[in-house]
Amino acid sequence: MISKLFAVLVAVTAPTLPAFADDTPPDTEGGRYTLNKMADGYLRLDGRTGEVALCTQRTVGWACQTAPEDRAVLENEIARLRKENAALKQNILSHGLPLPAGAAPEPPTARNGDTLRLPDNADLDRAMAFVGRIWDRFVDAINRAQKQVFNKS
Repeated sequence: MISKLFAVLVAVTAPTLPAFADDTPPDTEGGRYTLNKMADGYLRLDGRTGEVALCTQRTVGWACQTAPEDRAVLENEIARLRKENAALKQNILSHGLPLPAGAAPEPPTARNGDTLRLPDNADLDRAMAFVGRIWDRFVDAINRAQKQVFNKS
């Protein structure tokens, strides 16, 4: 008698068990993920990486599909707009017109595959030696001028 009662109880409650499982959200891995209920599942935000995924109940459990990353598309659009902006500035300057207020001319870029070479320590040493020679000549010119002024007086 008890085994029949148990069998009836299991038969009555078994169909409701999956319904309770459907309402439980996927694991949040200790708070790493933030889940927001949606009509067909949960929207999962990864707190570490910022990745967004849509999690839905499947026959075998929960499955999360990552939302497509639009960052590459945005970066390509930014690069395209920068090139277009540089071309427009060059066009304005080539017609002898001033750039609008707040717009700076584009920095020089390498042409024909050349690389832009920054000065190294040897270049800086040569520049400092040149400036030193100019300074020495300037000081000598001042000294000669002072001697001429004092000799005339």
